[in-house]
Amino acid sequence: MTPQDFSSMAQVKNIYTTLLFSILGIVVCFAQGKRSKGDDFFFQYEYQKAINAYKAELTEGTLTEQQFLNLADAYFKTSSFEKASKAYVELYKKDNSLLGNYHLNMMLQSLSKASDKEKMNAFLTTMSSSFPKEFMENIEFNTQLLESSTASNDLDFQIFNLTGNSPQSDFSPSFYKEQLLFSSGRSLDKKNRYSPAGEGYLNIYGANVQNDGQISVVAPFLEIPSSNYHKATPYYSEALKGIFYVLSNTENGELSFDENGKNALAIGMQRKDGQFQLLLKDLSTSFYYPFYDEKNGKLYFSANFEDGYGGTDIYYVHTNNGQIMSAPINLGPRINSAGNEIASFIFENSFYFSSDVFYGLGGMDVYKSNMEDDTFSIPVNLGKGINSSEDDFGLIMRNEGDGLLGYFSSNRPGGKGKDDIYGFKVDKKPGLKTFTIKGKVVKSYRKSDFIDKAAVRLLDANGTLLAETYSDDKGNYRLEIPWQKELVLESTKEKCSKYLKRFTEDELEGIESLDHDVKVSLYDDLVEEKEGQKVVKLKKFFFGRSKTSLTPEIKAELDKVVAFVKGFPSAQLRIETYTDSRGGSSTNFKLTQSRSDVIKRYLIQSGVPASNILYSIGYGEDKILNNCTNGVFCLEMLHQQNQRSLIVVLNDNVLFN
Repeated sequence: MTPQDFSSMAQVKNIYTTLLFSILGIVVCFAQGKRSKGDDFFFQYEYQKAINAYKAELTEGTLTEQQFLNLADAYFKTSSFEKASKAYVELYKKDNSLLGNYHLNMMLQSLSKASDKEKMNAFLTTMSSSFPKEFMENIEFNTQLLESSTASNDLDFQIFNLTGNSPQSDFSPSFYKEQLLFSSGRSLDKKNRYSPAGEGYLNIYGANVQNDGQISVVAPFLEIPSSNYHKATPYYSEALKGIFYVLSNTENGELSFDENGKNALAIGMQRKDGQFQLLLKDLSTSFYYPFYDEKNGKLYFSANFEDGYGGTDIYYVHTNNGQIMSAPINLGPRINSAGNEIASFIFENSFYFSSDVFYGLGGMDVYKSNMEDDTFSIPVNLGKGINSSEDDFGLIMRNEGDGLLGYFSSNRPGGKGKDDIYGFKVDKKPGLKTFTIKGKVVKSYRKSDFIDKAAVRLLDANGTLLAETYSDDKGNYRLEIPWQKELVLESTKEKCSKYLKRFTEDELEGIESLDHDVKVSLYDDLVEEKEGQKVVKLKKFFFGRSKTSLTPEIKAELDKVVAFVKGFPSAQLRIETYTDSRGGSSTNFKLTQSRSDVIKRYLIQSGVPASNILYSIGYGEDKILNNCTNGVFCLEMLHQQNQRSLIVVLNDNVLFN
């Protein structure tokens, strides 16, 4: 494979060392200008020499904008982050359109690594409108999570370096029956080597997995077709009896190139029956890290298409028994960022992948997102342990005994080669502890009716806002936060009752997610117009003849008033009671006053603050609604029209101002 084939990989050296020359298709094009010695060194991946050459050229004249961007990238690749950040910032200030999202991520990452977080946050604020809202939510959540004292990885497990690692690059572990497959730059053929990487062409190896998670008997994996060029990042599907992997584009055993002289990487599948299928191939685009989800037949992979959000994004295609049946579909801005995303893996409804987005712990970090139907939760950084200040990627896991066995790749200090494979055994899925609550906002008295556009908030025990969202058109809401021992769930919407629910530590302990419906009342459903005033909507009830005692039926209706005031605590009430014209006028006044007073006492005893009830009045027979006045014969049903109790909302016209 020629140097042109790996121009893209060189730009992401600090993302993951292993894939420097084989895994990222970012093509750099020059602006108008003559190619210089600095350019030659840059595209030969000799970044320090490129820096020296560019600096010399700069003293003798000027660099094109593209060359100055190359200089910034070269500083970034050689970990000169302070110099890189200054160069990126200079370009950004000159013309912010010179940096796409991919380079904006590198600018923010270099500012972060240069310990200039204040300037990084200032730039992030100015450019926030350039990014999708999901990306900004991901930033806020992970920043809060990594800085939170309550969010910690409380799992006790050891990470161990595999004895089968070599001085070359070893990465991309994958389970294959009782074996572990992986990619390696080691070569048994010293003549067949890829010189830019200083290693052999990538090949796939297999090893036996021992009880302690270590590997033994490492040997080339012979169940895929032989090739003199790259074969890497395998994934075995038990359902298809096939192995997906990445390979160099070839024709008749020799490398094939596009019209610009570029050789790219394809994805193929080798079945157990010997059949080979070339699934994804484009001479100008490389495809990386295949992962097949047997539940739904989706084939996930990474690529750098023009419609991406930054560098390399994660996509999927629908398949039928492994045969591709759709165009690539981008996973969207909840997963894909301004950086590079690779190495998909699904385990127990959690979607794992790696990203070099600037707010992580190092270059490439492993993230986890919970899958719900076709949606993803906010990706959560797995935290220190799995992740380090260097590049960590390609995590896999499976159930093993009473716990889990997992592997990932890293170039952290203390390894045997450029990238090593690390193993771990753990009781449950690793990662920083978070809490998710989801459900619907519904009417408390008619749960089939959803409330949309209701604000739903999570607060800590001190009332500090942790997260906020709004219910969708079907009433759904979802909130995810770093772990808290106590939480308050609150929901508000204009002309709706306020919802407040406190969760104690005992209620939250041991659960990572909770389904909880928020039940609220719509004001207009609870009141009605009667006799020219707004009253609480109640079924009509009757006291016994000349009685003031409350029957169970009356109490059931008054309980609705208690719930009304609880939902609308600012409501000011007046209790009005009326009787019919039968009996003496003075007696009727006393009777209705007693009835109003007994209603007031019941409401207060049931939790309505006395301050909410401004008046309790008995009107006797003063307001007869029909012709049943003194001396007029009327049927009982007509007399009963005048026997009534009303709970008037006095401040209806200003309650929501």
